[in-house]
Amino acid sequence: MSTTDLLRISGLAVAFGATEAVRGVDLAVAPGEIVALVGESGSGKSVTARAVLGLLPPTARVRGSVRLGAVELVGADEKVMRGVRGSRIAMVFQEPATALNPVHTVGWQLAAVLRAHRALSRASARREAVRLLDLVGIPEPATKVRHYPHQLSGGQKQRVVIALALANDPSLIIADEPTTALDVTVQAEILDLLRDLRDRLGTAILLITHNMGVVADLADRVAVMRRGEIVEQAAVDDLFTRPSRAYTRELLAAVPRLGHRDPAPPLASTDALRFTGVTVHYGDFTAASDVSLHVSRGEVVGLVGESGSGKSTLGRVAAGLLRPTTGAVTVLGDDPRLRAVRRRVGFVFQDPGSSLDPRLSIEDCIGEPLRVHKETTRYTDRVAELLDAVRLPSSHARRRPRELSGGQRQRVGIARALALNPDLLIADEPTSALDVSVQAAILDLLTDLQRDHGFACLFISHDLAVVDSLAHRVAVLHRGRVVEQGPHHEVLRTPTADYTRKLVAAVPIPDPAAQRARRAGLADVRA
Repeated sequence: MSTTDLLRISGLAVAFGATEAVRGVDLAVAPGEIVALVGESGSGKSVTARAVLGLLPPTARVRGSVRLGAVELVGADEKVMRGVRGSRIAMVFQEPATALNPVHTVGWQLAAVLRAHRALSRASARREAVRLLDLVGIPEPATKVRHYPHQLSGGQKQRVVIALALANDPSLIIADEPTTALDVTVQAEILDLLRDLRDRLGTAILLITHNMGVVADLADRVAVMRRGEIVEQAAVDDLFTRPSRAYTRELLAAVPRLGHRDPAPPLASTDALRFTGVTVHYGDFTAASDVSLHVSRGEVVGLVGESGSGKSTLGRVAAGLLRPTTGAVTVLGDDPRLRAVRRRVGFVFQDPGSSLDPRLSIEDCIGEPLRVHKETTRYTDRVAELLDAVRLPSSHARRRPRELSGGQRQRVGIARALALNPDLLIADEPTSALDVSVQAAILDLLTDLQRDHGFACLFISHDLAVVDSLAHRVAVLHRGRVVEQGPHHEVLRTPTADYTRKLVAAVPIPDPAAQRARRAGLADVRA
């Protein structure tokens, strides 16, 4: 590690009771450098970042050294840490909606951060807040400074969080999963912003993520964490082309890549699901407009688009949970609201943690559809069969959801959706909250189950590479309308609609050299 390092972590260890969350971490960040800290959930990434800023709970035991220039941060008193947080090191959190205060305008929040570290008048702080919003690319900053967080889009909220981090000209920004909750096009904008801030202001960035495409697009150097330890560090090109550790190779192999799957054969069958001219209004807002598409029996159709495009609305209509304003929807030839039809439809939710009742055992979570539809003759045996189908041990039946990992909980959600042998499965963003290796395992599981059981599937996602790895056909939604649909390899590799081309161009390539070449090509086009 160099004497010119801005941040130097040496032998960092963090324990909570008898559990060692971080063990012997050595890491450095140079001025103006972007270092990515990658690994699965529970690997110790966020604990390491919070240890740097002294944000761990009082129960944590911290050993080792964290130096910011000449200042030792481990064991520093609160006065020293207050002088570091926000002014020399700032943090961008994963979920902007929870990082911002909903009862104050974004201008008030920016001014509060500015005045906490600088002797500014209210008027000066407000002018600086407008400048910061302009710096991070918020349109009409003099107007937006008076807006509340709920009046901004997801991407704009994340830009405000970045503006808060930049408020007092920090030398280092710690960005903890800054794009995980964002659509692919918004993610591309935030990555461009972070890169531009580094280039213009010389700000160093410690990027915490499990998205290897983001790493390839943004990082100069990468450190891979597993079970609290850094197992490999390398320059980004070296790590992607010549990984030295088996775990790193496994992470890279699990990354879904757009266009790497052979075209799926077309299926000619009767309809499992059909929308005909479906329009859905919420008051004056049109969530879906004149949507016509179908899913054949045994077919997987990917429904893609940005947040607010109407994907989940159509999923709710297909499940009989929402009635269209105009148009018709049929499931297996009938009205999806009929009880006899609903039992033939399974639903996999985005967040398994909130969709499973925490008071129930795993056995009762999976068996809930059996009890609702009074099919309890072989209850225990059927639950055991379902656990085996989703590759979970039968011993998990007596556990509670909190005792399982995120990937295990999603397997339970899939088992519950399959309890009644559905003819149609509706999967709403089932992998978006999962690490790349867990995501790969869930996609393999869904592929195997769909092949073995032959159910149709409406797969809703904003991750085009995930959809390309699973779907037979793809429909692209934009502002409630289907702008393009067809075989997956045609829509996602040779798109004809401008919006689809924009989506595909925004997907980061998990290859640093290829991503740089594409970015340079896009820059030439804009020029």
